[in-house]
Amino acid sequence: MTWKIVSDSGCDFQKIKDLAVATNFERVPLTIQVGNEIFTDDAKLDIDEMMEKMYATSTASKSACPSPDDYLKSFADADNIFVVTITGTLSGSNNSAQLAKKLYQEEHPNVNIHVIDSLSAGGEIDLIVHKLNHLIGQGLSFEEVVKAITDYQEKTKLLFVLSKVDNLVKNGRLSKLLGTVVGLLNIRMVGEASSQGTLELLQKARGHKKSLTAAFEELLKAGYAGGEIIIAHRNNTKFCQQFSELVKEKYPKASITIIPTSGLCSFYAEEGGLLMGYEIG
Repeated sequence: MTWKIVSDSGCDFQKIKDLAVATNFERVPLTIQVGNEIFTDDAKLDIDEMMEKMYATSTASKSACPSPDDYLKSFADADNIFVVTITGTLSGSNNSAQLAKKLYQEEHPNVNIHVIDSLSAGGEIDLIVHKLNHLIGQGLSFEEVVKAITDYQEKTKLLFVLSKVDNLVKNGRLSKLLGTVVGLLNIRMVGEASSQGTLELLQKARGHKKSLTAAFEELLKAGYAGGEIIIAHRNNTKFCQQFSELVKEKYPKASITIIPTSGLCSFYAEEGGLLMGYEIG
């Protein structure tokens, strides 16, 4: 039996270390439009260039989900396929994957496909993808992996910290006044992905130090007890390192992975932002 883990570029991994036997990983990219230019969020993307051009334009930049055909191409040569997508409240990626599953199984009825709406982005998707690889490596059946990953998703959450909100303002999701206040007063927006897959604001923290404290408070409040953490960040190594130290002081054995954000997650988190996935319970 051959396995494939497919994700859209809401996942920050370009590849997975120590892939399970007979398993492949494939990333189906979203695209990002900045002015008249289209950037494809694959391994070749120059994220720095994209972000520079995004901040230089006064018009709203937009992301576009993969087509069903993009997903269909990624399904080739596997008996068991798991697809993980960015939350359906931000993108049509999950809808494209579901349609691709239906079309593919009409032609390949013996292939098992399970599509997961992460209800999240960034670090939480990374956790789910990482866990899928671990479960497949344990030699479980397709049905057993489906059950285990469904149960696991109930025990993961996303915490985000944003220090820039230009995109949110340009796209009309945040008032210009609040966007200006965030910039002038050095405000950090600390929030989470809700159980419905929407991004919810929890705290407004002024300055780097207070945002660290606020993020750690929210982590503990949500039920974190020393489980795995993956922090995807856009040029904010300092926060990641100091946050890791806070966690390790309380939970010395905690596993913390720090990785750069994908193009899509850089688009959402912006400069200095981060999308942190963590286990609870």
